[in-house]
Amino acid sequence: MFSIIQAAGWPIWFLLVASVVAVALIIERASALRAAHIVPEGLVVSVVNEYRQGGVTPAMLARLQQHSPLGKVLAAGMRNVKSSREVMKESIEEAGRGVAHDLERFLTTLGTIASVSPLMGLFGTVVGMIEIFGAATGAGNPQALAHGISVALYNTGFGLIIAIPSMIAYRHFRAAVDGMLVEMERQAIRLVDTVHGERA
Repeated sequence: MFSIIQAAGWPIWFLLVASVVAVALIIERASALRAAHIVPEGLVVSVVNEYRQGGVTPAMLARLQQHSPLGKVLAAGMRNVKSSREVMKESIEEAGRGVAHDLERFLTTLGTIASVSPLMGLFGTVVGMIEIFGAATGAGNPQALAHGISVALYNTGFGLIIAIPSMIAYRHFRAAVDGMLVEMERQAIRLVDTVHGERA
């Protein structure tokens, strides 16, 4: 493997760095974007029950804030529970934008790696081809030239190897975040409607 990396030339080192970063981001996002952690089941019901029993307390808000991303959104709403429905919704939407930003963290970097890796591989191949044809002479060995071209193509192949799983992971995480945000919005609306007496 190391001999292939050496043969592919210096451009492949950029691809190696990109591959390490992509793997680290995929592992981090897979760990962070778990639905049970982001949108835990039954949280809205427990918040409503606690509110009906003892109202909104600082301890309740602090516990909600630390509970989960959904908890942060619900805590923002409960801080304004005595305000109008519109004010409560606005506070929830504001908190939701912050939570959405946190959930989308690193996804742009992963998508960029997926998009740029094939171009980096192509760049490495072009550099290798320039070096091969620049060193070739009229009496050059065709077999050696063919071998040099195949080595130069290692960069393109490695770029694709990085890009394909990175793009799959990016699309998967993007869809997961979108689904979680929709569910959080649904739960927040349910809380607002329940608190303001429009839902039992």
